[in-house]
Amino acid sequence: MGNFKSELGDLVNPACFTESLNVTGFSKETLIPQLHMMLTIRIVEEVVAELVMEQKAKCPCHLGIGQEAIAVGVSKHLKNTDHIFGGHRSHAHYLAVGGDVFRLFSEILGRVTGCSKGMGGSMHLFDGEKGFKGALPIVGGTTPIAMGAGLAAKMDGKGDVAVSYFGDGAIEGGVVQESLNLASVLELPVLFVCENNLYSSHLDIQFRQSSDKISRFADAHRIEARVVDGNDVIAVANATEELVQRARAGKGPGFLEAITYRWRGHVGPDENIDVGVRRHKEDLVAWKKRDPIKRLVDGMENKKYIEKGEFEKMSEDIRASVTKAKDLALEAPYPEQSALLDLVYSQKK
Repeated sequence: MGNFKSELGDLVNPACFTESLNVTGFSKETLIPQLHMMLTIRIVEEVVAELVMEQKAKCPCHLGIGQEAIAVGVSKHLKNTDHIFGGHRSHAHYLAVGGDVFRLFSEILGRVTGCSKGMGGSMHLFDGEKGFKGALPIVGGTTPIAMGAGLAAKMDGKGDVAVSYFGDGAIEGGVVQESLNLASVLELPVLFVCENNLYSSHLDIQFRQSSDKISRFADAHRIEARVVDGNDVIAVANATEELVQRARAGKGPGFLEAITYRWRGHVGPDENIDVGVRRHKEDLVAWKKRDPIKRLVDGMENKKYIEKGEFEKMSEDIRASVTKAKDLALEAPYPEQSALLDLVYSQKK
């Protein structure tokens, strides 16, 4: 802790970046879908929290409420033919590329209609048709898999990219450092996305690293990097566009560090305001003023892209749709007992 140095400045100061977003240069048609998706992710995760509290969802659920702008901003520049990999906190990553809400609820509830046939739960998500090739609970576990996907994409020569989402804690794993090195040496079309929320589980970054700037590792591996306010969907989208275009053009990997803060605890619906340094109620209240959804709404209202009350109507419509999906998932059947083996071992003779 004595050697700790903050290199992120105002980006980690919750009193900064609370103003409405500047949407000049962006059309209403571009921003409405991003707002709709961020709000959908927020409401879905709030309902997941309710399911956990009601003990209807039995699997561990890691919520990313407050971090919605990252997945939405990144996904704006991805295609269904890309190869996207998440981690243990990947509801947003799955939904932002078009993952189905009903199938997500079904998976969390262990129903056969889930995106992993009810056998994986919250941390094992998959939608190959949308390019989401998997989420795993092992910290940093999908990063080397993304390297393989990036190598395949390079060999195919079709301009596709691989995306690896991970948190600030994963960078401490050797396999992530090895992946950065391999991607750099082989000039693979991989986008590393670090959602730096300043915590790994319950432990503040200042107790784990000598600096809070994760992209310093990208610099060490000579990977093009961008550091942005992760609660600004426009900043995230702009930085992603630059890095993805470079990767598609054969110019090697990119690294996006998005500074954010999760509103709930490491796992489950609680806010965990009684654990860790800087994880106090006052800090959480301050970070909530950097709400990525509210800042976009305020910016759009300033530009007359949406009228007063229009956001509330959007919220009501999404909540009704999400509630319907949840209710249908609660009525869906569980997998047959045979699935315990049939979905693990190949049935081909």
